[in-house]
Amino acid sequence: MKSTVAQYTFGHEPGLMQLVNYYRGADKLCRKASLVKLIKTSPELAESCTWFPESYVIYPTNLKTPVAPAQNGIHPPFHSSRTDEREFFLASYNRKKEEGEGNVWIAKSSAGAKGEGILISSDATELLDFIDNQGQVHVIQKYLERPLLLEPGHRKFDIRSWVLVDHQFNIYLYREGVLRTASEPYHMDNFQDKTCHLTNHCIQKEYSKNYGKYEEGNEMFFEAFNQSCLMSVEPAISTKHLPYQSFQLFGFDFMVDEALKVWLIEGALSGHSLFHLLPI
Repeated sequence: MKSTVAQYTFGHEPGLMQLVNYYRGADKLCRKASLVKLIKTSPELAESCTWFPESYVIYPTNLKTPVAPAQNGIHPPFHSSRTDEREFFLASYNRKKEEGEGNVWIAKSSAGAKGEGILISSDATELLDFIDNQGQVHVIQKYLERPLLLEPGHRKFDIRSWVLVDHQFNIYLYREGVLRTASEPYHMDNFQDKTCHLTNHCIQKEYSKNYGKYEEGNEMFFEAFNQSCLMSVEPAISTKHLPYQSFQLFGFDFMVDEALKVWLIEGALSGHSLFHLLPI
């Protein structure tokens, strides 16, 4: 549902409270750049966020946004909502290069969906040039180079869980989640091979000849789910003084590396696999 729903008052039966599947400020979680900014500016998260990959917000140079100078470390404060972090990214990139650390990164369009607007590379110049030619804000995020792999097939996967937030900020984690799986064996030889690197449903269905070979629809559901979800955004999504009560269904994507550490990758408002859980 489009965000313009919040601008209207709907008629309803007297005495009945409306429930609207829209939460003001939901984009703070589900647009990639906004999520990065939220984590970096949250006092509760900024100093202890070990479960979110190192990430930087990058604006194309043609948008003429102010560039944050890289001073005293690589994690900048956000004094401007349009501050470009490329200098911080380059400082981190060069440090990892000097120290011989893994230096593969992924650039993702902040508002991108269906696997569009993505580049994986170990070349900082290539990543920044890619963003500058896209014309929209991106996030450059440290790529998880050694993920936990699924057998058979030595394949990459991520975890989608669903969280519902009601108008009183009660949080409900749905007991069922889904593993979104790749169709091809994971390897680091070719970053252009989307079918082994991106588990997005649309990418797998369109580009892999092995789509559905291991799991129907490249989705594996499970009942027990013990992972934690980020949800500390009450100031950003306040619905006070609105003529309706809100709820919002969020999807959160996780990955597990080979050391069994869980990483939050991003948030979303919907997803193809959700429809498989609806009653027929």
